[in-house]
Amino acid sequence: MNRIIFLLLTVCSCLAAVADTLNGDNILSGTITDKKSGEKLVGVTIYFPELSNGTTTDADGHYELTRLPDKTTPIQVSYLGHKTIVKNIDLSTTHTLNLKMDESDAMINEVVVTGLTGQALMKDSPTPIAVVGKTMLAATPSTNIIDALSFQPGVSQVTTGGGISKPVVRGLGFNRVVVVNDGIRQESNQWGEEHGVEIDPESVSSAEILKGPASLMYGSDAMGGAIIFHDEPTAPLGTMEANAETQYQTNNGLFGYSVNFKGNEDGIVWNARWSQTLAHAYKDKIDQYVVGSQYRERAAEGMAGINRSWGYTHLKLSYYNLTPGIAEGERSDSYTYGRQLPFQQVYHYKVVSDNSFFLGNGTLQAILAYQQNHRQEYEDSPTAPGLDMKLHTVNYDLKYRLPLTSDWNLATGINGMYQKMLNEGDEYLIPAYNLFDIGAYATSSYKVGAFTLSGGVRFDNRHLHTFALENTFTQLSRNFSAFTGSVGAVYAVSPKMNIRLNLARGFRAPNLSELSSNGVHEGSVRYELGNGNLHPEYSWQMDAGWDYTSNLISFQLSLFANFIDNYIFTDKLADIKTEGYDTYQYRQGNARMLGGEASIDLHPIDRLHFQNTFSYVNSVQLHQPHESKYLPWTPAPRFTSDLRYDLIRDGKVLNNTYIALQAECDLRQNHFYALNGTETATSSYTLFNILAGTDLKIHDVKRASLYLGCTNLFDRAYQSHLSRLKYVEATPDNGHQGIYNMGRNITMKLVVPVTL
Repeated sequence: MNRIIFLLLTVCSCLAAVADTLNGDNILSGTITDKKSGEKLVGVTIYFPELSNGTTTDADGHYELTRLPDKTTPIQVSYLGHKTIVKNIDLSTTHTLNLKMDESDAMINEVVVTGLTGQALMKDSPTPIAVVGKTMLAATPSTNIIDALSFQPGVSQVTTGGGISKPVVRGLGFNRVVVVNDGIRQESNQWGEEHGVEIDPESVSSAEILKGPASLMYGSDAMGGAIIFHDEPTAPLGTMEANAETQYQTNNGLFGYSVNFKGNEDGIVWNARWSQTLAHAYKDKIDQYVVGSQYRERAAEGMAGINRSWGYTHLKLSYYNLTPGIAEGERSDSYTYGRQLPFQQVYHYKVVSDNSFFLGNGTLQAILAYQQNHRQEYEDSPTAPGLDMKLHTVNYDLKYRLPLTSDWNLATGINGMYQKMLNEGDEYLIPAYNLFDIGAYATSSYKVGAFTLSGGVRFDNRHLHTFALENTFTQLSRNFSAFTGSVGAVYAVSPKMNIRLNLARGFRAPNLSELSSNGVHEGSVRYELGNGNLHPEYSWQMDAGWDYTSNLISFQLSLFANFIDNYIFTDKLADIKTEGYDTYQYRQGNARMLGGEASIDLHPIDRLHFQNTFSYVNSVQLHQPHESKYLPWTPAPRFTSDLRYDLIRDGKVLNNTYIALQAECDLRQNHFYALNGTETATSSYTLFNILAGTDLKIHDVKRASLYLGCTNLFDRAYQSHLSRLKYVEATPDNGHQGIYNMGRNITMKLVVPVTL
């Protein structure tokens, strides 16, 4: 591991001088106008994803970017209510670029994504990818970043109250979905149901959701897909920007604020942010206030770096602290923001060195990072934790993208991590361990006629060693290796219609909890036993899709079949209690998952959108009787509907003003893992939301954005099938099994940007 770190540091220190001699110092400028009216558009975002460089148009619709390299790279031009423009340009020969933007009535836009070959158009992906931008994230009422994504088709969440959510993509979650933040995979003991992703939502500029095996780019644990969070772009050259935002939610009294300040002085870039959120126990009309569902969240980050025509180097430091309560079934007619036993305390520290060097038309990216996740559970004393785990992770990623041509897009690299976990409390759930992981891959895409072909291969090796602890854990050493790959094609039937097909091989090594857990999992209210004989999971997944887009309608259909050997899950041991808790043990079997998503966006009249989606997954364990046939944690079939009307576009004072009515119908989930009462059926329910938002302009400059929303408008009492609180035992407070989800909640959010 030390040799790899030394190699990366040596490469980074030497390449800046080499790259500086190979790249120019170019300027690109132009004017952006509305194609229909001819008006100059203010605040259009012009961004180079590969360069981490961009700007916005001024009051005259003009923009200018300097210190650009001699290379061909994609440019992305986006503006709310208009169709995104993406094209490859040669910066060595193109210095003026004027563009006219169409008002966008289509749901499917061209957008650059990074999760496949590093830089590619979403429409050229043979597997479905969803992109959620900054405006949509800000406008969606939510209590955490995964909650903000859960309205997307095929995406669900395992929840523990309002503060903790884990992503589930097409029925796969936990260690089967990789979360990428700051360019590296987030490592935070994410195997537990009550463990969130520990990321400040306000620091996220956009999110990519890869649905399907993403093992090609991210190795083990990406069998179900990946969620990639992107930072906001650096400030344009010669500017400084400040941003303040605040929100309040009525149901749980959530109050949050975030402030950041960034700048770019002669290519020296910086960014700093502080965020804080407080929430008391949430309320529903059955349980009243749910004791233990309150939480506190604090986050800080700072970035400093340099942008030049040879590339960029950025150093980022971040801190995240979450203090959630642990709900055990108590209800109350009052609430508190304070900590109540039992509760958790989570600290996540991260240092990331992100470097990109332009070698001719190629790009070499090197990322080196250190993460520390410190997780404590307080049960009997507010000062002495019982469970106290400290996870150290070093991530490394070295990737080279070959020069972009009109036909080929190729990338190759190595990435992986080293981990060391220590137990510092007097209670134990998993043993201390060391882990080393390395993977090498090559990906490519090729355009020929109406076809876009893409695929790649990867080899992974993971070595795991646990340390013995008397009467609790035995020593364990396991080594896991696998070849994975994918091959797919997109056929453009016409400029408006595409057909997609993909075949992928996925791989996941068992995690520490699955192999070696032996103790009370206080957050899950159960005793867990690992299984040291577990085998790796392997999957074959077939994806097929069809999409059509026009000025009046956009339609997408994505279907998949996923066959997983050695699928790992927990089941409840019959009539066995250990230390007073129900006992669960990890086991495995062969699984088959079928399903897909369908979405249609109708645009019958100008400014009106009526979008409907349906998501379905059927997850079964093969060759099993009915009570153990269906896999646990399978989301219910879901239908969503979103009726939105844009009241004002390109207004003088109010701009991008809209109102929307949403409905979410989750059907009854009769397919559940019933053996020994591990899961139960979940009744159907329908929720209604109403949203509104607007920008405020003064002298043609956006001064503020206001978002209002009311979720669960009719205060429906319901239990989500993926809510962990659904299985909290009945108490004398009300005598019923489980806790209900949050009731009616009104959200108000204000964002105030300032450009200096």
